[in-house]
Amino acid sequence: MELRVLRYFLEVAREGNITAAAENLHITQPTLSKQLMELEDELGKKLFIRGKRRITLTEDGVLLRKRAGEIIDLVQKTESELKNTDDVVFGDIYFGAGETDGMKLVAKVCKNLQERFPHIRYHLYSGNSEDVIEKLDKGLIDFGVLIEPSNIKKYNYIKLPSYNTWGVLTRKDNPLARLQYVTSENLLNIPLICSKQALDNNELAGWLGYNVEKLKIVATYNLIYNASFFVEEGVGSALTLDNLVNITNDSKLCFIPLKPRLRTNLVMCWKKSQVFSKVAQIFLEELQKQI
Repeated sequence: MELRVLRYFLEVAREGNITAAAENLHITQPTLSKQLMELEDELGKKLFIRGKRRITLTEDGVLLRKRAGEIIDLVQKTESELKNTDDVVFGDIYFGAGETDGMKLVAKVCKNLQERFPHIRYHLYSGNSEDVIEKLDKGLIDFGVLIEPSNIKKYNYIKLPSYNTWGVLTRKDNPLARLQYVTSENLLNIPLICSKQALDNNELAGWLGYNVEKLKIVATYNLIYNASFFVEEGVGSALTLDNLVNITNDSKLCFIPLKPRLRTNLVMCWKKSQVFSKVAQIFLEELQKQI
């Protein structure tokens, strides 16, 4: 597969229309159609379902769109790293992180670097730990901020001087909102919205002191922002980490920490086999100084 053809494929997938994609790529429609058919022949897979006005991706096409995007991103990342010179420090640093205010430290480091190296660009990817680890393993990001107890044995890492605290996000008119702390007994028989990752990793099992199956879980989430709308509507209260959702005076929501307190540490990870670009090395050195 040629990179040029992958870029053609991605443009068609984005537009959903051969004519519009050909115009954007500044090539003729017959040329683009031929390239796509040759790509399907090369892979031995049908990538498109061709309708009268729009074309959609097959299951194999959806997979190729994801992989092609990763390939193009990695090529661009590599080109940027190789073009760096000793005279002018420029380039790109890629971060992946879950929802955590631990990113404040990363932002502070980047601000310090921006003053000294204004040509460095920063790219942020947000997702749960599984998403971040996948991109880290594929070399699509340089650093990942993970919440323990993620599996970090295969990475080099630095423990960040910050942590998150578990608690319950609920409506201010919910009976739980009158409590100073929430205990495991308080959670029985009430509708709960819980992190799927926390359930899969049994992160709360030890704290609860009883089987998670006793909880009345009405919904799960991978990122709390969208789940907070379910909390606002009264679908349930969410077990989550602190400082991730706006709970200022005009918010309908409040956060009550768990008792006994349950905290999670944050780590900055990178692959053990990682060959850092110049700008990534500069960032890591600055992070170590800040810590």
